[in-house]
Amino acid sequence: MKGKGLFVLLVMGVSLCSAQSKYENILIEAFNGTDRYQPCEPSIAISQTKPERIVAGSILDKVYTSSDSGRTWAIDRLKSPLGVFGDPCIVASPKGGFFYFHLSNPDGDGWASDALLDRIVCQYSKNNGKSWSKGAGIGLDEGKDQDKEWAATSLDGKCVYATWTQFDAYDSKNAEDSTLILFSMGNQGGEKWTAPTRISQQAGNCLDGDETVEGAVPCVGPKGEIYVSWALGNTIWFDRSLDEGKTWLNEDIAAAEIVGGWDMKIPGINRCNGMPVTACDRSEGAHKGTIYINWADQRNGEDDTDIWLASSEDGGDTWSEPVRVNNDEGKAQQFFTWMDIDQSNGRVYLVFYDRRNLEGNATNVYLAYSDDGGKTFTNELISESSFTPSESIFFGDYNNISVKDGMVRPIWTRYEKGRLSIWTALINH
Repeated sequence: MKGKGLFVLLVMGVSLCSAQSKYENILIEAFNGTDRYQPCEPSIAISQTKPERIVAGSILDKVYTSSDSGRTWAIDRLKSPLGVFGDPCIVASPKGGFFYFHLSNPDGDGWASDALLDRIVCQYSKNNGKSWSKGAGIGLDEGKDQDKEWAATSLDGKCVYATWTQFDAYDSKNAEDSTLILFSMGNQGGEKWTAPTRISQQAGNCLDGDETVEGAVPCVGPKGEIYVSWALGNTIWFDRSLDEGKTWLNEDIAAAEIVGGWDMKIPGINRCNGMPVTACDRSEGAHKGTIYINWADQRNGEDDTDIWLASSEDGGDTWSEPVRVNNDEGKAQQFFTWMDIDQSNGRVYLVFYDRRNLEGNATNVYLAYSDDGGKTFTNELISESSFTPSESIFFGDYNNISVKDGMVRPIWTRYEKGRLSIWTALINH
């Protein structure tokens, strides 16, 4: 962002006192007590050309930048004529820039406005998040709501791909209103976008629950294939394009069962989801081309939510049986999972909240990784101390993780004494 009066604060790394984790935890931002919204739903991306440069974001309009691999951070606010209204998604371009995707708020009136969520917004930074383009709108369709977006870039960085959910009318109980998964392609700087393409054969309702189609996260394969999955009811659906999004499968593929649906109850969290995350191994390792889908569900009971992963070695035609990622014994809650792949060696990484070995709703953060194509996982505690969330505070809908050449940077939300904060850990494998 350019202009006078920018508020930038350098936050020195703050570590928690407990020695449970061997990894140093770094405070990125703590709620200051004055912002309208507490920070949550963090997203993070490591630069593809200068890995010491990292950009992150959180609700509602926060931008975090680091030039020392995540040890210290500057804080700023993202601005756009189209408005900034959460669901931050940070994507690093192979060209060295960063994309910041978010929801719209064009007249600034928030939930009181009929124009809220009228499009997805993409902003681009050429200078590691110090300033951003004004923002391009994606999927504007009068009267409809555009929500829950995610994005990925082409291998050469000349294109960027976005998928999201379109609501005929958010939270509508009208049976004639529906939700769809849409796709659009942007140019190198994200200024121009194609007309949206519907990629979900089945439509969902508009109630923002199990029967709504949501959770579309795209990824790119080693030959430029575009893969995406999402949830509807008890099924995770998969689709692909081999021509940069021009055409898609005639029939979506049922990749896995998300038992109990994606909308779940976790004590201490006022809403929680197990929506899928899609990633593909583009490394030169043994599992090159393998597609992975990661999610959470309650097939083992509402008091034993688990993290799952399924994989495909044939472009998504067939899928493995789900593998349980968390390796604890007994019943415990694991939730809010995200995944990334180290494209230098194909190692699969996941981050999630975990209540194993804790009492009540106390919560830790764990990292899991696999070197054998997602068949087995090593689990590591990465939070230096636990916290106990409260249902009275909106906790967001996701965390995130970015990996580059052995540098692993998860990002998560923490709750303490009525306030939320955003954290990372300095992990190098």
